[in-house]
Amino acid sequence: MIELAVFDMAGTTIEEHGAVYEALRHAVEATGVTVDPADLQTWMGTDKREAIAALVRIGGGTPDADLVERQYEVFRTYLKRRYEEVPPEPIAHADKTFDELRARGVKIALTTGFSADVALPLLASLGWSAEEGGNLDAVVTADEVRRGRPAPYMIHRAMEKCGVFDVRTVLVAGDTVVDLEAGTHAGAGVVVGVLTGQLTREQLEAHPHTHVVDSVADVPGLPEASAS
Repeated sequence: MIELAVFDMAGTTIEEHGAVYEALRHAVEATGVTVDPADLQTWMGTDKREAIAALVRIGGGTPDADLVERQYEVFRTYLKRRYEEVPPEPIAHADKTFDELRARGVKIALTTGFSADVALPLLASLGWSAEEGGNLDAVVTADEVRRGRPAPYMIHRAMEKCGVFDVRTVLVAGDTVVDLEAGTHAGAGVVVGVLTGQLTREQLEAHPHTHVVDSVADVPGLPEASAS
């Protein structure tokens, strides 16, 4: 039986209609480089400043610290506008998944490649919170740790916040390759790919995992998540 379920946000528990993909591409291409869609997908789910630096470099640019910070602000402004135009909403049955797992004694944490200044207003717009009385037990943003995904640090930070000691009792779920890599690097007992993002089953199954499911709605039905 798992003690902690760690879910990604955009594309896994939150439907944001491709806004992050668009905003990241816009921020990078505004520097004058071209972004290959495959490279962009590779960096989805990672810390957004790290993604901007890497994609500018891949495109032949020179991503010094000032440029990265400027383009992060471009990313943030573009994303805010897109969220105002088409508000994000919970992935179907995400709330029910949280409630079912918590009713079994499983703690719920969200991790994200966003920094807190983006992630927390997004969660507030959905009525989600890790505050007392909220529907979450922890939120970990990319700026809380030394490195974002595929490093395991956000998962370990979620364990710390939730008081979970044994990583083998942790389930990690996400829609990108770096979600699966982070879960594997962390040593999580259950690593789940979900198909509500941009990747196909075949693309996710090419990387270490224990399960690939249609959506987070399927997580409570996994054997490891069943009530003991």
